[in-house]
Amino acid sequence: MTVIHQERKTTPTPTPTGGVKIPWKKIFIPIVVAFVVLFSLAPVLWQLLTSVKVNEDIVAVPTVYFPTRYTLHHYIQLFVRRPFWRYILNSAFVSITSTALALLIGAPAAYALARLRPWGAKVILAGVLIVTLFPGILLFLGLLEIIQGLRLANNYLALIIPYTAINLPLTILVLRSFFEQLPKDLEDAAKVDGYNTWQMLTQIVLPMTLPALVTTGILTFIFAWNEFIFALTFITREDMKTIPVAAAQLGGSSAFEIPYGAIAAATVLGTLPLVLLVLFFQRKIVQGLTAGAVKG
Repeated sequence: MTVIHQERKTTPTPTPTGGVKIPWKKIFIPIVVAFVVLFSLAPVLWQLLTSVKVNEDIVAVPTVYFPTRYTLHHYIQLFVRRPFWRYILNSAFVSITSTALALLIGAPAAYALARLRPWGAKVILAGVLIVTLFPGILLFLGLLEIIQGLRLANNYLALIIPYTAINLPLTILVLRSFFEQLPKDLEDAAKVDGYNTWQMLTQIVLPMTLPALVTTGILTFIFAWNEFIFALTFITREDMKTIPVAAAQLGGSSAFEIPYGAIAAATVLGTLPLVLLVLFFQRKIVQGLTAGAVKG
């Protein structure tokens, strides 16, 4: 018995009026995504273009959006007139140190809250959650008194300690959620093999949560890198300033001149390390966010 299969040709679904149904969703979503991307990148593109414009194009009326003349003069002047490399190193040192301390303290604390269940764990967790709701600026006056009392002004510790303390609650909450989702059978097997709690944390648990560590670390690093108020107040020595403060204090050749080109160049240089950092750890960040979304 021979069975004849007839191929079915897919044709657009006709609408009640006899026309072809238009896939509005496939058309609308790419347009919205393109608009959001353009809206987000427009300020960055404007700063980049401003940093390579000549001064005549910067102050020209009407505005010159896409210049025909380009220059690196603004970038060169940053390093000639000011120790800009020093500012970059200052920001890097403070940000890396505070991020490392936040992860070093926050990871064991998060693991203890997730696995060891200490007495009063719910109260501790509620306190950590409440602390994350307070803006850091509310701590400014209290920190100023502490810095003055401990004589930490013009000391990197005046920034490292507050940055670590402010980032610690977020670090604990994020890592705790990842630790809770790890299979406990691995830890039970490690205990049978003779691992203690510290060995289990450092040799088994932390390597498995590397995407979460990278994601949390980048968030804390970005906060420390971009922080302005504490760095402006606690550090007054020129050779110890960070990039946000140095960029904000750029001055022109006269009191009536605003160095738009130099400020734009400083902004680009201050943003470039963050962009490179995110691109370098892009895969780990995606893994961490995807795992967090699935586990949540």
